[in-house]
Amino acid sequence: MEKVIYTLWCPENESSAVFRGRLLGEVADRLLQLGARGLQINVADDDVAAAEGLRQVNTRPQMNGLLSLWVDTAIEKFRRPFDLAIAAAVGRTESYLVTESQPIRNTRHPARPGQRTWGFSQLAFLRRPPRLSHEAWLDVWHNSHTQVAIDTQSTFQYVQNVVVRPLSYAAPRIDALVEECFPPEAMTDPQVFFDAAGDPDKLKRNVQAMMDSCSRFIDRNEASGQHMIDVVPTSQYVVRPPVA
Repeated sequence: MEKVIYTLWCPENESSAVFRGRLLGEVADRLLQLGARGLQINVADDDVAAAEGLRQVNTRPQMNGLLSLWVDTAIEKFRRPFDLAIAAAVGRTESYLVTESQPIRNTRHPARPGQRTWGFSQLAFLRRPPRLSHEAWLDVWHNSHTQVAIDTQSTFQYVQNVVVRPLSYAAPRIDALVEECFPPEAMTDPQVFFDAAGDPDKLKRNVQAMMDSCSRFIDRNEASGQHMIDVVPTSQYVVRPPVA
């Protein structure tokens, strides 16, 4: 079984509610009919509007969501019906084959099939800095930063997707995609986000540790000082948990 992620752009002038409804309705139904082994939809909708301050934009226009699809094979001939069903329902899409690891499984607030997962899911699209080899980049991220992220944030799910290769023609470069689920209060309260509720000193320590760690494997924009990643707050819908 293989996992394919599709970055999604909402059609121009369409509301996020209409976009979400189509993805969770006709698109999800069609993908399941085609034999999807698992399906998850993330969409930036009104339910995460309060998290707008967490957004970081490097891709313009920025993606509005993500579709995660588990299939028997990502070989083009067999994947094409899925690609067509998704492309017909969105303004734009790009697809990538990924490997998935879950340093934190969602056991505290388990998703209910087809329903919105509690809290919110923050997506981070990573690009490897040219100063690091692929092996060195993965070593810093997986073998060092992962524990820092776990120790300094209030995540109840943490998924790391490493891109094996792009599947769509001329897809923009993405080296990895992170999915992190947080409590709803973390949308607006940094103390909750950084697992430091009621403790300003711990907040400072955790923010500094996280920023220092990120800087080791994610470059910063010299003009803005922001890390050169796309961060998109979304609502998560697990339509069908992946099954072998």
